[in-house]
Amino acid sequence: MSRKYFGTDGIRGTVGEPPITPDFVLKLGWAAGRVLAAHGGSKILIGKDTRISGYMFESALEAGISAAGVDVRLLGPMPTPAIAYLTRTLHAQAGIVISASHNAYTDNGIKFFGGDGRKLNDQIELEIERMLDEPISVVATDRLGKVRRIDDARGRYIEFCKSTAPGLTLHGLKIVVDTANGAAYHITPDVLEELGATVVPMANQPNGFNINRDCGSTRPEALCQRVLDEQADLGLALDGDADRLIMVDDRGQLVDGDQLLYIIARDRRLHGALKGGVVGTLMSNLGLELALGALEIPFVRAKVGDRYVMEQLDERGWLLGGENSGHLVCLDRTSTGDGTVAALQVLDALRREQRTLREVAAEAPLLPQTLINVRGARRDGYQDDAHLREELAAVERELGKNGRVLLRPSGTEPLVRVMVEGKDEEQVTRLCQRLADAVEAAIA
Repeated sequence: MSRKYFGTDGIRGTVGEPPITPDFVLKLGWAAGRVLAAHGGSKILIGKDTRISGYMFESALEAGISAAGVDVRLLGPMPTPAIAYLTRTLHAQAGIVISASHNAYTDNGIKFFGGDGRKLNDQIELEIERMLDEPISVVATDRLGKVRRIDDARGRYIEFCKSTAPGLTLHGLKIVVDTANGAAYHITPDVLEELGATVVPMANQPNGFNINRDCGSTRPEALCQRVLDEQADLGLALDGDADRLIMVDDRGQLVDGDQLLYIIARDRRLHGALKGGVVGTLMSNLGLELALGALEIPFVRAKVGDRYVMEQLDERGWLLGGENSGHLVCLDRTSTGDGTVAALQVLDALRREQRTLREVAAEAPLLPQTLINVRGARRDGYQDDAHLREELAAVERELGKNGRVLLRPSGTEPLVRVMVEGKDEEQVTRLCQRLADAVEAAIA
């Protein structure tokens, strides 16, 4: 099912969705259990990140699934990709993640994986949604689902992560690791240390309230400074559920998801392990496209969102894709976006060539990009405005092949995102403002 968020301080749901309460989550667990049992399911995994509300919703899901007669396996705080992996390897029929990713602790959400560690089958999702309209009926006492904790879940996942980069040794590398006080606080530092790195952990003391607070992949300023203070070789940051990755080079400069995707694709290409090309999104920097083009690596853009990246990969039979936010998918290693696994692929590429992160990232320089959010009374129909069409055509002519324009309506707010990128920063800023003014007039 699509992830839904709630806030424990005055419910904050997605636009158009009713508030999500413990009662709803209990019934969701029951509905999922009933549907999966009808499809022969007997076991569902539950994992969560470190936010305080996870305990409450874990208990609600557990009760609902048990009432449906399905066994539950509790994983405790674990990264979202770890739950995908364990669902597959423990032969469960589904895995449930309780997390709101990079959001604040006041939010939380629920996401399902199917038995293959991928998105839950659409038909099963629809059946669960229909079952939510039915009254709860508890199975007979002797058929209640049993619940137990998987005590070695952490160790299993650590070993899996290491297996995705066979032969990798990190001896001599000093790495600062920011786990966002999130689900990977007890995972990623140990993975890197067991591979020989000297690890400097930070934001690794979760207390239920500090997840993503001034740390992690969305707030990397402290990591940049810490890399400099520690004179480290590099740093990496994950988000709260550890499915995103950004890195920092030895000079404290950010290396975002686009450049990391380039490094992984380049390495695969050099060693004959790249199947097809690379999938980015509409927001992927033009610098990535140009750098991949120089290596004759095909590149296509999907709509923004990891689900659309996955759809393109599946359609084309390709293996690598991602977003500039750091959600990177390596289907030759795992079934979903995984920040820790992606970090190991980057480190493996660097060690193979004995080069630094700064050196290889410089081969895919990011072009200047300006983004302006234009608010108005509506977010559709602006494409038919004659003046806006004229301005858009003029901007595209001026940029030529050296730039790119994107107008994208928000899916949740009355605004249109105007993005322009190109080789000249002054030109990009000027043209973006010109288009934003035209959009503002069109949606007023």
